[in-house]
Amino acid sequence: MKVLHLSTDDNSGGASRSAYRLHQALSEQSVESSMRVLRHDTANARVLSGRIPRTLQKKIVDRIKKQIWEFSIRNWRTENPIMHTFGNTSAGLVTEINQSSSQLVNLHWITDLLSIQDIGEINKPIVWTVHDMWVFCGGEHSTPDTPEARFREGYLSSNRPLTESGPDLNRHAWETKRAAWANQAITFVAPSRWMGTCIKESALFRNADIDVHVVPNPIDAETVWRPIDKRQARARLGLNPDNHYLLVGSAGGMSSIKGEDMVGPIMQKLTSHTKNAIELIVFGTTSPALTQNLTGRVHLMGRVTNDVVMADLYSAADVMMIPSRQDNLPNTAIEAQACGVPVVGFNIGGVPDIVVHGRGGWVAPSFDLDDFAKGVDWLLENKERYLEIAAFSRNYAVNNFAAKVVADRYIQVYEKVLAGHMPKKAMG
Repeated sequence: MKVLHLSTDDNSGGASRSAYRLHQALSEQSVESSMRVLRHDTANARVLSGRIPRTLQKKIVDRIKKQIWEFSIRNWRTENPIMHTFGNTSAGLVTEINQSSSQLVNLHWITDLLSIQDIGEINKPIVWTVHDMWVFCGGEHSTPDTPEARFREGYLSSNRPLTESGPDLNRHAWETKRAAWANQAITFVAPSRWMGTCIKESALFRNADIDVHVVPNPIDAETVWRPIDKRQARARLGLNPDNHYLLVGSAGGMSSIKGEDMVGPIMQKLTSHTKNAIELIVFGTTSPALTQNLTGRVHLMGRVTNDVVMADLYSAADVMMIPSRQDNLPNTAIEAQACGVPVVGFNIGGVPDIVVHGRGGWVAPSFDLDDFAKGVDWLLENKERYLEIAAFSRNYAVNNFAAKVVADRYIQVYEKVLAGHMPKKAMG
């Protein structure tokens, strides 16, 4: 079986790391897996990077197209801080993909690698791992999951947000997807049940004859993400061996969607009544806004790209906090559990897929800060119970997210696709 993974890069954030880990996991199961990326950061011979060289004529044409595009969108304004990409940038890989020896392609996060039209021109079966909401939205990479969301209703002139003005680029991108992918065969893999539901309920795909498989992201639970003696991990990081440490962060840094503004209030609730010294460890950025109003000691670890250091951070912590407002299937929660560290998060996105409430951590009602803090307290107040929960967390991660477990499930999806289960169907 030959599989080609397409991803903008292979190590910069959660989506790219998940893509690379899947590539590795499949390779270990005798699948002939390769990756094509724009930016190559790993030392793997089967990961190729870069754009296709362009002729002078092609460069001139692309420059003219870019100038026309920039002129046409000059009046577009939005107060939405979420990342937008409109699918008009291409690395020119379609011919290379179609002429490759791969039997199918697995798309991941492909901004600037493939344009919307490129995807419609791929002549091989497509499996698309949906790492964020861009696949079924306009240009937004995430959007509030509400009944009246445009991805559910369709991108109409009547439901455009009042915070946008100028050309409706989100509607344009959505309409372009609908036209370009109308006859394309796509099988979707959703890392979480929540994302799978969003795909099925989206106006772009709900009337299409599509398959949506829920398969989580893989981790190396044997050699990388495993429990480390807590005192040894703390010693290496220069932390007090007897204090309680809470860990929070994201590979791409904290933000509103990751619940950055809720960390301060949660910490205030905890430090106001706890008997033990509680300190906060933050990774992913060097100066998050969340530290400005925090009481107590905060350890800023910056961006951590070394998995060995990251495993020490998890193991040094008592609890991993995931205060996200929206999250597909946070790798940080899976990695922490594999290191034997319980997780506290809200009942959103893929968090309930990872955390078994009361057995492997705590799942608080959405954005209930009091209950979130209660969960952290509950984990810390009884050492014997904590050790049982930590052991359950580790076993749950190994049984559900280990590389071989996930690779085998992907292989089943690939075999189904290659058997011709998914003929080309027009989208709804």
